[in-house]
This record gives sequence, C-alpha cells and structure tokens, in this order.
Amino acid sequence: MMAVSVLDSRVFRDLFGTQQMRDVFSDEAYVGRMIEVETALARAQSKVGVIEASAGDALTKAVGQVKIDYEKLSADTEIVGYPVLPLIQQLAAQTPAEVARYIHWGATTQDIMDCASQLQMRQGLAIVRAGLGDLAQTLRRLSERHRDTPMAGRTHLQHALPCTFGYKCAVYLSGIARHLERLGEIERRCLLVQFGGAAGTLASLGAASGDGVRVRAALAEELGLRDAPVTWHSVRDNVAEVLNFLALVGGSLGKIAYDMIVMSSSEVGEVSEPFVAHRGASSTMPQKRNPISSELVYAASKLLRSNAALGLDAMVVDFERASGPWHLEWAAIPSAFVLAAGSLHQTQFALNGLVVNTGRMMENLGSTRGLIVGEAVMMALAPHLGRQGAHDIVYEACKEAIESGKLLIDALKTRPQVMECFSQERLADVCNPTKYFGASQLMVDDMLRITGGLAKGVNGVNGGC
Repeated sequence: MMAVSVLDSRVFRDLFGTQQMRDVFSDEAYVGRMIEVETALARAQSKVGVIEASAGDALTKAVGQVKIDYEKLSADTEIVGYPVLPLIQQLAAQTPAEVARYIHWGATTQDIMDCASQLQMRQGLAIVRAGLGDLAQTLRRLSERHRDTPMAGRTHLQHALPCTFGYKCAVYLSGIARHLERLGEIERRCLLVQFGGAAGTLASLGAASGDGVRVRAALAEELGLRDAPVTWHSVRDNVAEVLNFLALVGGSLGKIAYDMIVMSSSEVGEVSEPFVAHRGASSTMPQKRNPISSELVYAASKLLRSNAALGLDAMVVDFERASGPWHLEWAAIPSAFVLAAGSLHQTQFALNGLVVNTGRMMENLGSTRGLIVGEAVMMALAPHLGRQGAHDIVYEACKEAIESGKLLIDALKTRPQVMECFSQERLADVCNPTKYFGASQLMVDDMLRITGGLAKGVNGVNGGC
C-alpha cells in the first residue's frame, strides 16, 4: 500500500496520529457509518409510517449480512463522484427485494454523507475529550508539584520577572480547561442530523404533510444527533466550528511544545522530554537528545490551522448545494481529527514524564546577576521617590551592572538615593528573586481549585476558565 501523507504512512503515521483515531476515519468505518444512517433512516420512516412498519427492522437485519466489495466501491465512486449510489447498489443487490426498495427512501447523497461524517466527528470528539482530560490531570500534577519552584519568567525571549514553573503549567492548564468547556458546547450545538432530500426541502416525502420533518426528528433520535430545525446542506458553520476547535486545541498544544523546545535547549536546560533509549537520537551526534514529541506537536499545530482554514473556505457555497467547496471537508475532517489525537498523545507523553531540572531553573534565575528584580526594586523605591524617579535610578543601576558585570545589588548600594530608603537587609530582601512571585502561587491554587472537577469527569469548568 502506497502512502501519500504522513497520516497514513506506515513509517510516520504513529508520530502524527493514533491508531484509535485512524480507525474512526478508516474507509471501513465510514462505509459502516453510511450503512448505519441508511438503516436508521428506514427505521425512522417505519416509525413515522412513511414506509411499512416492519420494513425498517427487516432492512437493518438484512443489511447486517452484506459484504462490501471495496474495489468495486472505489471504481464506481470514481465514476459517480460520490460513494453513496455505488453503496446503495451493493446493498440492494444483497438484500431481499421487498426491503431493498426502501433503501435511501426520500434521501439525497449529502444527507447520508453528512450524517455519517457527524457520527464520525462525535466519536472523534469523545477521543479528543479523553485526551484533553488526561492532559489536564498531568498539568494539574505539575502545577501542584512545582507551585513553588522558582524560575525566570521570560518576555521577548529575555528574562522579565521571576515566576514558578507551577505557575507556567497552570497557565497551560487554563487553556486546556477552556477547551473542555468549549467541547461540551460544541457537542450540544454542532452535531446535527442531516435529512433534507434533493434541495433540502423534504419535498420527496410530501408537500405539507409534515412527514419529512417527523422522519428527520425520528432519524435524529435513532442516531443520537440533534434535530436541526432546517436543512443545513449549504450552511456549514457547525463543521467549520469543529475544525476550528481542533485548531484551537492544536494552538494550545503548539504553545506548550514551543516552550518545551526552547526550555530544553542546551543553553537553557530547564526541562527535557522523558528518556527513552534512542528517542531523539542523531545519526551522527551521539550526545543529542532532541525534543521529538514537542517538535511533532509544533508541526501538527500548523497543519491543524490549515485544516481550519479549509473548513472556513467550505462555508462559502453556492445556493442550496455546494458545487465544490463541500469536498474540502472530506479532506480536512479526517486529517484534523487524526492530527489532534496525535498531538494530544505526544503532549501527554512529553509532560507526563517531563524531567524538570529545578537546579538549572534556579541557576538561570540568577544568571543575569539580579537584573530580573529590576521591577521589584523600582516598585519598592516608588513610594519614596515616585515611580518615574525610582525607574530612572534603577535603570541607571541596571545599565552599570550590565556594562561592568557587577551584581545589581552592588550597583544599587553605590547610590545614596537607594540607601537612604533601604537598610542593607531590606535591600537584600528586595533583590531576592524568590520573593517577587506576585500572585503566581495564588493563581496556581485557584486553577487547581477550579479544575478539581476534571478528575471526576466534569464536562466543563466554572470560575472564569
């Protein structure tokens, strides 16, 4: 079998995806979902009285014995342009005529394909939910364990202010918690049954009898999807929302991955991914231990954003049935779900066994010889000298420390305006970076409290997350 992308390559596929998610979007699974929709439609129509009362169950039983010829299905799909008619022909050929005639009654190709896709997305979102939940628990553990672990907070890749590693993990956690909350909303809002017939009007089941609407409601019940009040053949915001949600998840994971890549660089050395023999090894440099999982997640986050863009493009369609944009979803949906699952798996692997070098974090915190507490000193001086006056004095002291290579505290001691305000002990206290964490630890505590329900399978969180 020849692979045309990393997602189905036997060499690369487990780097970018998971078998569990690939199984959801396999050809066999998709065809199975279309058959599930066709039989559910027949049962719904039997309940409403559109077809014989026994036909739905009889058809469902008969179809259970059908064997699909995938080579023929592929060849016929190439001719037709869609897989539904070729599938119906195979189903009809292998079922008794008295029930075969009710296959696809009053439906159109897009009804079947959209419903099948919605069922796949529902199953895929359940896998994403599990991955987000596992990752949330890992981030909770890291946040709690490293609540008080000092490190340098960085802006523009430079030391900014001290923080704790637990605070950094709590920031990551806040985004994952919001994704779980979004996911609950998406499952309620976006997983819709599709049944409208040729132009979405349900005309095939009667002009004004209401049978079509009742069948749609019964079909929604059969499939466990939400009954949309109007056909959505040409309004694809729900699909685009799911794709953009997966891109949002990818963005959050990509941010974590980017941080891990930089923090694991030789010059920083604050974290490293779990050690597995030869993982991240170089073919020529025996010392290398590259952050492979993070690199994969970083790349996948870009691919997820590109799939989200395809979903947005697929929203702009002509009239009551798209002449081409709909086809973009066929490529974007499976790809996005597989990439999202793979990214969650790789992120969980990296963080669950993350090696945190607390000693190096403390060493780096002091590497700028006290410059990282510049704001702390300024704010302590401000009540005595005014904010701007304090800023100017500390600025000049920082400049001297940088140019001379001395400690900031030593540069401050030579300034009478500073020593008139502080004793030696007070100045040393102000210049201690481990005493300028602000509300970092309190915010960690808040995130741990707010996300405590995640351990019990709560769908969403409250409290501003």
